[in-house]
Amino acid sequence: MKIGLVVEGGGMKCAYTAGILDKLLDNQMTFDYAIGVSAGSSCTASFLAGQRDRNRRFFVEHVKDPGYMGFRTFLRSGSFFGLQYIYGDLTNTGGKDPLDLTALRQNETAFKIVATDAITGKAVYFDKSELIRDDYRHFMASCAIPVVSKAIVIGNRKFYDGGCADPIPVRRALSDGCDKALILLCRPKDTVRTPEKHPNLIRIALHRYPNTVRAIENRYILYNETLSYIKELEAEGKVLIIAPKETLPVSTYTRDPEVLQNLYDIAIREFEEEKERIVGFLA
Repeated sequence: MKIGLVVEGGGMKCAYTAGILDKLLDNQMTFDYAIGVSAGSSCTASFLAGQRDRNRRFFVEHVKDPGYMGFRTFLRSGSFFGLQYIYGDLTNTGGKDPLDLTALRQNETAFKIVATDAITGKAVYFDKSELIRDDYRHFMASCAIPVVSKAIVIGNRKFYDGGCADPIPVRRALSDGCDKALILLCRPKDTVRTPEKHPNLIRIALHRYPNTVRAIENRYILYNETLSYIKELEAEGKVLIIAPKETLPVSTYTRDPEVLQNLYDIAIREFEEEKERIVGFLA
């Protein structure tokens, strides 16, 4: 029985994910396979490296750092989120909060990071073996939200946020051999995504990447279809979905440490409510 962990993205809403992952660590719950999208990919990396509380610090403590996010960061770097600051200055060896890449590599769990190829608009799945110490562009690519971020260059290709092409990569987990999977969402299970509010802005800003534009325009359809699909899988006992029980006042760009700490704390409480189900599913 190969058990997977699927972690969606959601920017600062992933403070909820951080709480769930810390409780998984506390309870020594492990997986054979993990796949993460956008902020969910970096959260998964910290989890697999065994770095409890590291994700919470990134959402609650580092969020007020000048280089973390904001319009000044956008003007200076071309990205609203300071991807180089978050996944470089903070994360690199000698940084304020480095990733334990050695522990991540030594963890036997297979790990994939989802990004979107800017030219094709298709999902790309980086393997953890491709990670390079102090050059974490694979996480930057997975988190590079179109329009508010520049595309991230790896090799001779450009990438955007993995959520554009595969927001909940459960199909990839199953095709990679998982028999069942724990799915972590940072939005309630009854979420219904709607079309983009500013399609013309997206088309203008990404006019060189029409396939990515198409992926973004169709993302709400893919998300809603995938959510329906995983609910069917859950009814069959093939997946277990862990998600916030209520819609919470947190957006992709929330920067209030108190609000984000509260979201993390809610996740801690809701894990305890779901612990028996999780233990039974993973058994």
